[in-house]
Amino acid sequence: MRQEVEAEFAKNKSRGHLALPEAEQARITAYFADPEFEDLAEDCATFDDARRDNADFDHWVRQNTVPHKQSGYVIVNVSLKPIGGVPGDATDVQMDGLADITEAYALDEIRVTHEQNLVLPHVRKQDLYTVYQKLCDLDLATSNLGLITDQIACPGLDYCNLANARSIPIAQQVSERFASRERQDAIGKLSIKISGCINACGHHHIGNIGILGVDKKGTENYQLTLGGRPDEQAAIGEITGPAFTEDTVVDAIETIVDTYLDLKIDQENFIDTYRRVGMAPFKERLYG
Repeated sequence: MRQEVEAEFAKNKSRGHLALPEAEQARITAYFADPEFEDLAEDCATFDDARRDNADFDHWVRQNTVPHKQSGYVIVNVSLKPIGGVPGDATDVQMDGLADITEAYALDEIRVTHEQNLVLPHVRKQDLYTVYQKLCDLDLATSNLGLITDQIACPGLDYCNLANARSIPIAQQVSERFASRERQDAIGKLSIKISGCINACGHHHIGNIGILGVDKKGTENYQLTLGGRPDEQAAIGEITGPAFTEDTVVDAIETIVDTYLDLKIDQENFIDTYRRVGMAPFKERLYG
């Protein structure tokens, strides 16, 4: 199969680049044109002072914002994963408030990510503390991007006729179990993805910890996988063993996390620790 794919790729490559009409190229290029940025300095005293004076704001900046290619701007990630909340959910009031923030402070642009969060791609540094305060007022300033509580979860059996098990309650229980900011920071970057059936709408197979809801004689059970990742070193997670019940699956996740913390070296992320030590120590702790 691989040889067939390589042969097809070589054949297509030999045909040269795809030649689009100039008008079509211009249309596509215009669609991706940058907005009209202001000419701003990278350093901003207002931004620096706010970070120094407000520890919560500083943590949010470190966790939820990304440097922008344009001097004086930042990229803001709005987490839709409040502790104990439904992943990816937002109320009408929150969406109206976000629309106002976007229009006033983000060059009228907002994006949705596959990880069930939102992005304000163009925010001036000098406006960032104001944006943060307005997000706080909307209960949208959770600073957990990329951490264990920033989970992907499909609708599951609560809303989907295809599902075998519920996803949302499991995500809420995990979020509450790991609610402590200090604990989340100690765990570091770790993705949990939950699907209520094999259709994998929650992308469980590429989660560092994947959770798949399965039906076992009319009872909801949850199969765990470890080691999945969607990045340039893409991998499908490996099944740990027998599935867990609704009452024990969150305890099992905590066991996995505690095992990782015992085994990690220095600032090693979960996925790197897993790739180094393999499944065996996690399976031993889970099943004894």
